[in-house]
Amino acid sequence: MSQDIPSTEASLQSAERRDLLKMTGAGIAAASVAAMTSGQAFAHSSSELEIGSEWDKTFPKSDKVNHQKVTFKNRYGIPLVGDLYTPKNASGKLPALVLSGPFGAVKEQSSGLYAQTMAERGFITLAFDPSFTGESGGAPRNVASPDINVEDFSAGVDCIGLQSNVDRERIGVIGICGFGGMALSAVAVDKRVKAVVASTMYDMTRVMSKGYNDSTTPEQRQQTLEQLSQQRWKDAENGKPAYGPVSLELEGGEPQFVVEYAAYYKSKERGFHPRAINSNAAWSLTTPLPFMNLPILTYIDEISPRPILFVHGENAHSRYFSETAYEAAAEPKELMIIPGATHTDLYDQTDIIPFDKMTEFFNKHLA
Repeated sequence: MSQDIPSTEASLQSAERRDLLKMTGAGIAAASVAAMTSGQAFAHSSSELEIGSEWDKTFPKSDKVNHQKVTFKNRYGIPLVGDLYTPKNASGKLPALVLSGPFGAVKEQSSGLYAQTMAERGFITLAFDPSFTGESGGAPRNVASPDINVEDFSAGVDCIGLQSNVDRERIGVIGICGFGGMALSAVAVDKRVKAVVASTMYDMTRVMSKGYNDSTTPEQRQQTLEQLSQQRWKDAENGKPAYGPVSLELEGGEPQFVVEYAAYYKSKERGFHPRAINSNAAWSLTTPLPFMNLPILTYIDEISPRPILFVHGENAHSRYFSETAYEAAAEPKELMIIPGATHTDLYDQTDIIPFDKMTEFFNKHLA
């Protein structure tokens, strides 16, 4: 660490770094796989899926849409599982939306709520679990990749575009939180997508490599990479990855935004789901490595001339992600700030999430 950083400031930055890693479940502190619950770390192989048939969402089932589970593979052969929502009594070929997020969540949470709501409004929608998480395949479990997770969105486009009642020329994408950044990266290269919404967006490559508000010093970055590199020796010797402690187990003194995450993911009245990493498990300790090396929004301007709608809460700690991405994007683009809203309000607060605006946006640009 740099000698010219006062010790109190350095301690604060270190604490903020720990809070980030604790929140994302990718902490660097030594922890064993035993910290995982229910053996989730190795629940699925890439060739075997355990897919539930019951309604186990964190939101009520709508009587206005039909729902079914679907499976499909991404370009790497990893089988993915999604929930397909179709408006009842629909006829002809309809516009379609592919959804995922937040980072560390499952399709039974926010993305499913968004998908079902937009299906009520006339869209065929697909909310999917990213590779290595939820009901989707991939081993080891609870690992993320900026490349593979961006590809997952395009695989979702493959899947929904093969539905006989979908108009392939009218496909949009919604990404939430960390998968807002993934969605933008996917749309930049996948010209089949005609419009994209990023809601309460994170750029996970930016926050993992630079910390919140880009506060990580070069010395801290090198220290983190050294620790992660040493962790690879341990994982190689053990023949399996190590995991951090269960995410969002608060001990007191956490920043307000971490408390807000816990209020969503840990509450059975709100967003808890046993398959969600942020509710009940942790990422592998080495998950941050590719995120610290591969920025995903380098070509955000190449989404143009297709439109982007950014939606963010006025009081969200993450608001700057949408603001800087908006500045980097080319027209047409729009940034909608929701008065008084926090980051997690846009996960499930249906009176705050601007579904009317999203419907108007997609009706216009998927016409």
